[in-house]
Amino acid sequence: MLFSTGKSFLARFSLDISRNVKPIGLIANYCQVASALRPKKAKSTRKEAQYFSDSKRIRAVGGKGGDGCVSFLQLWCNERAGPDGGDGGHGGHVVFQASNDVRNFNHVGSILKAEEGEPGSSKDCHGKNAKHYVIKVPIGTVIRNAQGQIVGDLGQANLMFVAARGGAGGKGNRFFTTDKETSPKVSEYGPRGEDLSYTLELRSMADVGLIGYPNAGKSTLLNALTRAKPKVAPYAFTTLRPHLGTVQYDDHVQLTIADLPGLVPDAHRNKGLGIQFLKHAERCTLLLFVLDASAPEPWAHYEQLMHELRQFGGRLASRPQLVVANKLDVEEGQSNFEELQRRLQNPVLGISAKMGHNLGQLLNSIRKVYDRHKDQPKESEASV
Repeated sequence: MLFSTGKSFLARFSLDISRNVKPIGLIANYCQVASALRPKKAKSTRKEAQYFSDSKRIRAVGGKGGDGCVSFLQLWCNERAGPDGGDGGHGGHVVFQASNDVRNFNHVGSILKAEEGEPGSSKDCHGKNAKHYVIKVPIGTVIRNAQGQIVGDLGQANLMFVAARGGAGGKGNRFFTTDKETSPKVSEYGPRGEDLSYTLELRSMADVGLIGYPNAGKSTLLNALTRAKPKVAPYAFTTLRPHLGTVQYDDHVQLTIADLPGLVPDAHRNKGLGIQFLKHAERCTLLLFVLDASAPEPWAHYEQLMHELRQFGGRLASRPQLVVANKLDVEEGQSNFEELQRRLQNPVLGISAKMGHNLGQLLNSIRKVYDRHKDQPKESEASV
C-alpha cells in the first residue's frame, strides 16, 4: 500500500484548494475525494398566476364495501362455538357541499374517489364504515350528468348532493346461520361503489366581465383596479383562462371583476376557443368592453364584438354594458378617441390602465350600472 493513512497522504502532497472545491476531509484512515461545490441559484420571486376555473368535468367513484369474514369461535370448553364472522363496513359516498369558503373549482380533482370500508373480523366484529368524501364547491354550482341533464343545483350554503354512493358492507358467515345450516362457510364480498361522471358549472362567475380583443389591456386594467396579478405581456393571447379580482367600495360592497380571454372574429364558431370564452361571459352580470384606442379603427372592434355576442345566441348581446377606450396615454389613442365617441351610440369613457387615468370614474360608473341591473336574472340562470 502506497499510503497507509490519510495523514501521510497530506504530508507528501500539498493541495491547492480553490474557492470552488471542497477541502479534503479525513474519515478514519482513508482519504475523502474532493468534489466541486454546486452553485446555489436564487429562487424566483415571481408568483404563479391564479387561474379561475368555472367549469369542471369530474368522475366520482364511491368507496368499495368491506368484505365479510368467515370465522368460527373457539372456546377452551367448546371448540365449535359457532360462526362469528363479522360484516364489512360500508364504503364512503362522494358528496358535494355548497360553501362560502370557495369561489371556483381549482381545488376539485378530475377523479374523486371515496375510501373503502374495512373488512369484518372474527368475534362478531364488524368493519368500520368509511368516511364520506365531502368536497366544498361554490354556492350556485350546477351539476350535470353525462347526458347533460341538470341533476343538482346548490344555490344555498350547506346544501349537499350525493354524486356517488359507496358500496354496502359484505355479510359475514354468521349472517347466513340458519336452523339447518349452523356452520356456514360462506360470506359476501363488499360491492363496488357507484362510478359516475358529472360536469360542474358555476351559474354566476363574476359581477363584471372584461370583453375585448387580445392585447387590448384587459389584464392591465384588472391589475390596476384590484389586487389580482394576472400575467401581463406586450403580445396577444396572454390570457388563456379567466382571472378574478375584487373591488371593495366605501360602503363595504364588493364586486368581482373577471378578466376573460380575448375574442377573435368568428368566435361564435369556436375559432380560437371562442365558444368556451363566450360561455364565461354568460356568467357575468355586467359586460365591460375594453377597446384599444391606439389600434386602427377601434369602433370596428366594438361592432365585431357585438356581432359575436349576437351570433352566439341568447340574451348575451342585451346584457348591461359599459364601453371604455384604453391606452389614451398613447398619441394614436388620443387622436382616435373623439372619432370613437362620435361613431358609437353608447357613452365611451376614456382611460389609461397603465397610467391609472380616470379609473375612479370608471369604478363609479360600474357601481351605478350594477346597482340598476343586479337583480335581473342572467341567461345562464334562466336556463337552469
